[in-house]
Amino acid sequence: MKRLITYFVCGSLVLLLALLVGCSKKSTSSLAPFQPQITNMPDDFQFQATGVENVTTTEQYVWQNTGTSANVNQSCAITSGSATLTIYDNDTVQVYSQSLTANGTYATSVGTTGSWLIRVQLTNCYGTLNFRAQKP
Repeated sequence: MKRLITYFVCGSLVLLLALLVGCSKKSTSSLAPFQPQITNMPDDFQFQATGVENVTTTEQYVWQNTGTSANVNQSCAITSGSATLTIYDNDTVQVYSQSLTANGTYATSVGTTGSWLIRVQLTNCYGTLNFRAQKP
């Protein structure tokens, strides 16, 4: 009986040690440095990512716009690489494209009401990304 308890205790300690070592490892996921915070509501889309480090990806989001245009406010601090925001209307017609290094408020072209596509393309990007698209 003592031997069984000893095996159980030793086995439990080995398992606990393995779990602790596994939890202490840094993630090597390719998206680990890119964890955007997104608010996607009808007529209001917000995107923010801080501490972006060497990210190359293209992300797309479907956004409901009940209007025929949008105002886009960009406030980014990109230190290296490139980032481009492109927006398509319900008919997949491009209504906006701008480097996220350009800060300010811009208007999209007139498009079709409905499901708009927001595309964020990053290439070896470092920095902070922040933009918002809203129905005027």
